[in-house]
Amino acid sequence: MQEAPVGQRCPDCVKGENKTVRQARTIFGATVSSGATAYVMYTIIALNVIAYVIEVAHPAVINRFDVFGTGLVDAAGRYYVDDGVPAPGYELIGVLHGEWWRLFTGAFLHKLPGASGLGLTHIAFNLMWIAMLGVFLERQLGRLRFLAVYLISALGSSAFVVIIDPHQGAIGASGAGFGMAAAYFVITRKLHEHPIDRNRLLLTSVLWLVLAAGFTSWQGHLGGLVAGAVVALGLAYAPRRGRDGTQAIVLALVTLVLIAAIVAKAVG
Repeated sequence: MQEAPVGQRCPDCVKGENKTVRQARTIFGATVSSGATAYVMYTIIALNVIAYVIEVAHPAVINRFDVFGTGLVDAAGRYYVDDGVPAPGYELIGVLHGEWWRLFTGAFLHKLPGASGLGLTHIAFNLMWIAMLGVFLERQLGRLRFLAVYLISALGSSAFVVIIDPHQGAIGASGAGFGMAAAYFVITRKLHEHPIDRNRLLLTSVLWLVLAAGFTSWQGHLGGLVAGAVVALGLAYAPRRGRDGTQAIVLALVTLVLIAAIVAKAVG
């Protein structure tokens, strides 16, 4: 039995009454408890770290799982530009030839230690960015919405790479990171609160874009930024009545538009 203001009550009675109490929600529709611990953010970071360990042990996985639009590979594993003319003995590879997994796997790969350019800075900066933004976004959006923002931003990043520069491979979580940054600005504008200094975040974003421009894909950064902003606008400004349904439609439409653009590039 549990103590009550008057007498005692059985635990089952208390549980039954608690089920009828409406849970507190954020203005974006997430239950307050769903983002109390940023499980999705921690999982994303863990997956990036695991992928990095695999890369270090087996560097060849990068060529198999990076974001790559179209190319040719011979029997010895050497890569060539796809000039549109079929060649005997060469295999067509890339997203535009059915290797759709590259749209997402590339977002979990990073430059190896000692690689020219960014090296370890690549994964370190991206994970720092995910951690800095992820706790706030997951708390406000809830786990599923936050996961949707991250994955659709990653998809948008890959789509821009494949459509704009299909012959160039790209790796890194920075496209999804830029999507998270865009979502942060949209959501804090709606909330009128800024737990992270907006000027510092903006300066960091611009600095990362400039420094990484020579070593990573600006197309991927731009794609993640645009996709994240559009998705966040749909989540933040969906009408309260029928909010969940409207948000689901926005997420589905953005995903379908990106997929349709990739398919159009493949058949065009």
